[in-house]
Amino acid sequence: MAPVTTVGEQMHALVERLYPLCRSITGDGVRATLEIVGEYVPLQVHEVPTGTQVLDWTVPQEWNIRDAYIADTAGNRVVDFAASSLHVLGYSVPVAATMPLTELRGHLHTLPDHPTWVPYRTSYYTPEWGFCLAQETLDALPDGEYEVRIDSTLTDGHLTYAEHVVPGQVPDEVIVSCHVCHPSLANDNLAGIAVATFLARALAERTPWYTYRFLFAPGTIGAITWLARNAERMEQVKHGLVLACAGDPGRLTYKQSRRGDAEIDRVMRHVLLASERPHRVTEFTPYGYDERQFCSPGFDLGVGSLSRTPYAGYPEYHTSADNPDFVSPEAMADTLAVCREAFGVLDRNRRYLNLSPYGEPQLGRRGLYDSLGGRSDAKQAQLAMLWVLSLSDGEHSLLDVSERSGLPFDTVAVAAGALRGAGLIKA
Repeated sequence: MAPVTTVGEQMHALVERLYPLCRSITGDGVRATLEIVGEYVPLQVHEVPTGTQVLDWTVPQEWNIRDAYIADTAGNRVVDFAASSLHVLGYSVPVAATMPLTELRGHLHTLPDHPTWVPYRTSYYTPEWGFCLAQETLDALPDGEYEVRIDSTLTDGHLTYAEHVVPGQVPDEVIVSCHVCHPSLANDNLAGIAVATFLARALAERTPWYTYRFLFAPGTIGAITWLARNAERMEQVKHGLVLACAGDPGRLTYKQSRRGDAEIDRVMRHVLLASERPHRVTEFTPYGYDERQFCSPGFDLGVGSLSRTPYAGYPEYHTSADNPDFVSPEAMADTLAVCREAFGVLDRNRRYLNLSPYGEPQLGRRGLYDSLGGRSDAKQAQLAMLWVLSLSDGEHSLLDVSERSGLPFDTVAVAAGALRGAGLIKA
């Protein structure tokens, strides 16, 4: 019998499967990506027509590409889109020409400091064309004429994004967002897509308190489109998390919401600190991923961002070195575990009211002490009950209780459940 595949290995296999696809902010690459993700979790796919006004933006024309290359006079493809989707400047307009290397150089992008790597470059909103290649490839090209071909189209079409909803006990929502617009880049952001997908599956195994809405959308324009189409529902969005760069070997990094004191910020700080994982918590900046859209002043949602090494914080960022070998099953599994721990706290972090607030209620008479018999942490569990009773004034959450008492959140949550079952507190 074959060995059981771990969840980390399953996520890595999904990254490898998605890696060859040419994604952009629109087009068939996004649809193919969502079709594969849809094999893991059911998706509601939305198509928004070109020209649709979305806040201060307009949905652009749809870009698709079939082939692209630079060939020498012997017909040898010295740069070939078929070898890697990174080789073409994203959103390149079509071109079919022959030109000398001296003219072609103005359309070539390399990384001189990393001569074997191919950069990732785009030109979404300015008509342009170009190729990305290794500096060592460019250095080896002799002067002369080259055939240049980009078989692409820019036509009226659609912007595509998808949602997956895990129903909760209440309609209040937590949004989990990842971007699906990058081509062959494993950490940024295929690892985020994989972690989001398997997080959705894990949440569906139980009935969470909140309703969890997963967004698989192109960066910036996708989030803006979703916000424009759901502006009237923002009161339902109570918390949120953007996932990106989720599989590299670096320590975990949590970027706080613009508010800085949103509940998701407190929960993530608590979980990371309590787990004793190497981590870093950073302040909000209006640069990065789609947290900056969700946190824009008009919406001001409590949305933070979780990654390992943040964007632009590792040399492989936006290069061909960000390949499936750069991300690991272990790192993705660790990111997933932190998300599960955080949402476990978020789901149970409620405020309670002590129904017997005058003096300490008799716990033994209600069998609460007897229920602790045989437990190795009986003293801690008893102390947790007393702390919950003391701070159940409708003002303090269970996270407040945990942090003030120094007791583990799980212990506090279990104590609250026992007290509620005995009719001593209510939410």
